Amino acid sequence: MRKKVLVVDDSWTVRQEVSVALQEAGFEVLLAVDGVEGETKIQETNDLAVVVADINMPRMNGLEMLAKVKRDPKNASLPIVVLTTEGQPDLIRQAKSDGAKGWMVKPFKPDLLVALVRKLAGT
Repeated sequence: MRKKVLVVDDSWTVRQEVSVALQEAGFEVLLAVDGVEGETKIQETNDLAVVVADINMPRMNGLEMLAKVKRDPKNASLPIVVLTTEGQPDLIRQAKSDGAKGWMVKPFKPDLLVALVRKLAGT
């Protein structure tokens, strides 16, 4: 059975690029367009291996989603990777403090993202 990865990004292009890279690597990919939809899918999906999320999104940004998801004990160990155009050290520190397991800056190298997701998913 393929491991599931949720990709949360408001950019259709980024969702597609990440999705294609992960599907080619053997993952099943679920998609969400913002933090609200991402948080809902996390709550509804019990077997997610990893979440890849943007920071700058409407309705609920990635940091808000990360903090909300990690407050729920059932999601405390769910690995979340931030994939964003942001690279400020204070944002990276905040994300890691809130439980992010990785941070990648766009544009990203698909092979590096796949390697990180594989490592976090235990594959």
